[in-house]
Amino acid sequence: MPDERPGAAAREIQHGLTEPAVLELLAEGELTVLGRLADASNATLYCEITAGETAAACVYKPVAGERPLWDFPDGTLAGRELAAFALSQQAGWDLVPPTVYRDGPYGPGMCQLWIDADTSIDLVALARRGDHQGLREMAVFDAVINNADRKIGHLLPVPDGRLYGCDHGVCFGVEYKLRTVLWQWRGKPIPKRAIEALSRLQDSLSGGKLAADLACWLTPAELTATRNRVDLLLQHRVHPMPPADWPAIPWPPV
Repeated sequence: MPDERPGAAAREIQHGLTEPAVLELLAEGELTVLGRLADASNATLYCEITAGETAAACVYKPVAGERPLWDFPDGTLAGRELAAFALSQQAGWDLVPPTVYRDGPYGPGMCQLWIDADTSIDLVALARRGDHQGLREMAVFDAVINNADRKIGHLLPVPDGRLYGCDHGVCFGVEYKLRTVLWQWRGKPIPKRAIEALSRLQDSLSGGKLAADLACWLTPAELTATRNRVDLLLQHRVHPMPPADWPAIPWPPV
């Protein structure tokens, strides 16, 4: 989708590669499976992606390896990861690593750039911080996509200060089922910067390119629910409260 963020096309993502170059590499490069992340509930494969002399690590999640869930249609988790990436980019949050949908050794699925997180950062302490701008934007992002599984281990801080998040397959449900470890701002006013991002989303979800992109991966009801969540956040301008009839924190939280 067109990227209208100032300087986004030239922004370095990793190893001198810009965002468009990374997306092209993920979509067109040769995918070689090196191993599997054993702790993941769905098939999550650690891979190398190469094109000529350019190479990067990535995660490949084939649709064929998705575990059936009672509250999400079968075979839709990879597409939801694509929808989360598209929405994050349109808002200007850049919280999701570059992600594409492509064919691979085990069939079509999601392919996402591997992020080398800063292992010197205590993730438990990070998740509790109330003064981290990127973390707070992630809390707003999760409210928009209705993330049902924001664990501490899904936070990926990098040495330059940026923060990414991963594992967005169980998002965009119609019913309110936000489960997250980031409740420290519940009921507090949403910062101006996040309000501006929500306004961009409101415009782009009203028939723009983002709406068309999300329609490839979400049902009409899910797309409508996403618009409604953005509208409610802009109307009330406060971080949401935990659901009363749904576990507020994922288990395990890490």
